[in-house]
Amino acid sequence: MTKLTPPYLAFDPATRHLRLDPHEQAFFQNPYEAYGFLHGASNAFFWEEFGFWCFGGFDDVNRLLRDRRLGRQNPAGVPDSRGIDQDRSHLSAFDGIEANSMLELEPPVHTRLRTLVNRAFVSRQIERLRPRVEALANELIDRFEPDKAVDLLPAFAAPLPITIIAEMLGVPVEMGPQLLDWSHRMVAMYMHGRTRETEETANRAAGEFTDFLRFHVTERRKNPGDDLLSLLISAQQDGQKLSEDELVSSAILLLNAGHEATVHQTGNAVRSILAQGGDPRRFFISPEATAATVEECLRFDAPLHMFTRYAYQEIEIAPGIVVQPGQTIGLLLGMANHDPRAFAEPLAFRPDRADQKNVSFGAGIHFCIGAPLARLELQVSLRTLFGRHPRLHLAEQPRFRDTYHFHGLETLAVGF
Repeated sequence: MTKLTPPYLAFDPATRHLRLDPHEQAFFQNPYEAYGFLHGASNAFFWEEFGFWCFGGFDDVNRLLRDRRLGRQNPAGVPDSRGIDQDRSHLSAFDGIEANSMLELEPPVHTRLRTLVNRAFVSRQIERLRPRVEALANELIDRFEPDKAVDLLPAFAAPLPITIIAEMLGVPVEMGPQLLDWSHRMVAMYMHGRTRETEETANRAAGEFTDFLRFHVTERRKNPGDDLLSLLISAQQDGQKLSEDELVSSAILLLNAGHEATVHQTGNAVRSILAQGGDPRRFFISPEATAATVEECLRFDAPLHMFTRYAYQEIEIAPGIVVQPGQTIGLLLGMANHDPRAFAEPLAFRPDRADQKNVSFGAGIHFCIGAPLARLELQVSLRTLFGRHPRLHLAEQPRFRDTYHFHGLETLAVGF
């Protein structure tokens, strides 16, 4: 049965056109109401505010993420384009990074870059970080002021992953706040309704970030260590190494992706677990229970809700929906994770569910290379936090940021 239409959206069943402002408070504070309606009306729709077809069914999103007729690399050769014919001279530093980012490239270049980076980023390497992540989580919790509300985002969720990825790469940990600032300014490029000011700010951040990493790459070439930057410098495939530009882009991608989503997934997960009531330690009684809880957090309230792809040829993506070469489609990860055709009671938080799966890390050749690290950080940080503070509670009602297609909290004030 089709659910009642939420008052802040309009949907035409005949054309499958959706009008929904992503900056609408009622939507970005709780996108799952709109998703629930759309699951009943149509999992595929033309989202007028974005200007392209979007897909929110779990099977469709999973399939299209793997479809090699679609990809991240703009066929026109313009990364993250606002308009192919627009002057982008003010984005030269940002575009320089994007041009060598494996997230934005396709085979064969993507394959070579990912293979080289992945050698330094495999699960067995990441598992060795578990004691360090636990020690850092405890250090951060030790700094909480007793009898005072703590905003978990800057006090816990943000410093943990940025410290870990900075240590892995071998760049100064004390640069953490600056790395976060550069990352936030660059990530703003991917949000709906960006402005010229957003672009210029992102470009300055990209230039400063590039200069910072070129300096450290030069230092590592002279004095290699056992850090990720040194491994990336020395890694080879068929006698080929990463170029300087590829090195810088790969390091920036790892730094940005290595914390941005994890920060917001941590906040969303704490909020989700507290909403269940009772003793939160019940979700972390064993390594297996902890892993299952993290997977359900990833499904239940993911930090990235839309990922875009370009069509490389004319494709009938779904019955009656044909896209042309160069056109964009949107894959709604958060909506797919709540598809009632794929999940029993999708709005229920159930770590023990038999249908546990999600598309929060993507799928196919662009599956998140940092997924093992993100999972480990979430498992350790959440278990440690709730183990130390089982009476953790919200000090005020958290609110989500107006940053669709990212989905994260503005603040997360808690008491003990």
